[in-house]
Amino acid sequence: MTELRELYRPSLVLLTDLYHLTMGHAHWKAGTTGLEAVFHLTFRRNPFEGGFSIACGLARALEFLEDLRFEAGDLAYLEKVAGNDGKPLFDPGYLDWLGKLEFACDVDAVPEGTVVFPQEPLVRVRGPIVPAQLVESALLNFVNFETLIATKSARICLAARGEPVLEFGLRRAQGIDGALAASRAAYVGGAAATSNVLAGRLYGIPVRGTHAHSWVMAFGDEREAFRAYAAAMPNNCVFLVDTFDTLEGVRHAIDAGRWLRERGHKLGGIRLDSGDLAYLSIEARRMLDAAGFAEAAIVASNDLDEKIIESLKLQGAAISVWGVGTRLVTGHDQPAMGGVYKLSAVRTPGGPWEYRIKLSEQAVKVSNPGIHQVRRYRSGTEFVADMICDEALTPAAAPTMIDPTDPTRRKQLAADAPFEELLVPILRGGRRVYDAPGLELTRARVRDQLAAFHAGIKRSVFPHIYPVGLESSLYDLRTHLMLQTRGLEA
Repeated sequence: MTELRELYRPSLVLLTDLYHLTMGHAHWKAGTTGLEAVFHLTFRRNPFEGGFSIACGLARALEFLEDLRFEAGDLAYLEKVAGNDGKPLFDPGYLDWLGKLEFACDVDAVPEGTVVFPQEPLVRVRGPIVPAQLVESALLNFVNFETLIATKSARICLAARGEPVLEFGLRRAQGIDGALAASRAAYVGGAAATSNVLAGRLYGIPVRGTHAHSWVMAFGDEREAFRAYAAAMPNNCVFLVDTFDTLEGVRHAIDAGRWLRERGHKLGGIRLDSGDLAYLSIEARRMLDAAGFAEAAIVASNDLDEKIIESLKLQGAAISVWGVGTRLVTGHDQPAMGGVYKLSAVRTPGGPWEYRIKLSEQAVKVSNPGIHQVRRYRSGTEFVADMICDEALTPAAAPTMIDPTDPTRRKQLAADAPFEELLVPILRGGRRVYDAPGLELTRARVRDQLAAFHAGIKRSVFPHIYPVGLESSLYDLRTHLMLQTRGLEA
């Protein structure tokens, strides 16, 4: 994977918010650049009021971290950045120091395609504080967006009940980069193909598409337009039938299908892009079957999402392929994932870790201190609970986990309950130690993971809340730090 280097020739080290550079400058001035820190990237709520999320974006993040360095052009730009008094914001000595800076951090992360839940760390960064904090904004950019879209894609694919979902969102996506990232994340989440040819080239995603309304309009006569397209592209014939009159368009597609059959080719299907999709698909299926085209697919598009697909299925729609665009690639009903990147521990090199906590009037915004790992427990073939624990605190033989936002929600786990740890080593000292699986294996991981969870968490409306909590000793430590920080405990 060299997507970032393919698309962006300049360095991406300045893909950061200014305050990361100003804090780095302040650390340099204060002589605290040797301080080591631990940061966790987490999120607070599942998107789309859903019961799960799909971790995605690690591949881009990994490439970004491996290439992180300040080039001459980056430093030349920073020389020109001015403070409130119009004078240079950064000391020349700090810029020289940045020029030698390396991302010598340890990174652990949840593999892409893993089902994840609020409060759980998706990425853990441990190392010198300046580079560790410098990567916050870029990591959030990559992981937030791709996790959002992979989750939306998985929800849509669940609604489609195994029928192919095609991602058609390029023209409505949020810019070039948004379109490419969305195509990749949608494929991870379960989409079968994309219309985005550049995404096909970069990622190896299958590409699909036939013709637009403009093809039919260019001829004026729909029958003639279909026949001309069939002659030119006999192995790619899914006819868009709603340019003028949908059911008449189906008849014209059947005529073109007969013409193809006579020449040894097959009618791939028709596409419905407007109108009453349930009624029109049922009528189109009846017409196609009566004409001997039982294998021809009926593709539907037109602002679809998981809720509309579920509704169409309840209405008995005869749709076999779903083209989903705007509402997939934009995360239509929730256009941003609420991921955050919080400091949880600091130390001087070789010293003990000192845990840190951020407080808030909102319980969900209180951070979790420590150096975290997530244990995912099974009962038989089903996942039953995720426990967030600290590396330095040994859980009890039969541990208890406590929801950090609601301490009345507790779950005790059996001493012999099998579990797996979700965070795996990605970088050590800034060097890759992880063999990233390809997209096909990542897609398979999504399928396998979802299959191992109770159906209730996969509902699109009012899903079951999967148990996630802090191991009890970590919860007690968090409570102690909260009270101590508020001056309520010595």
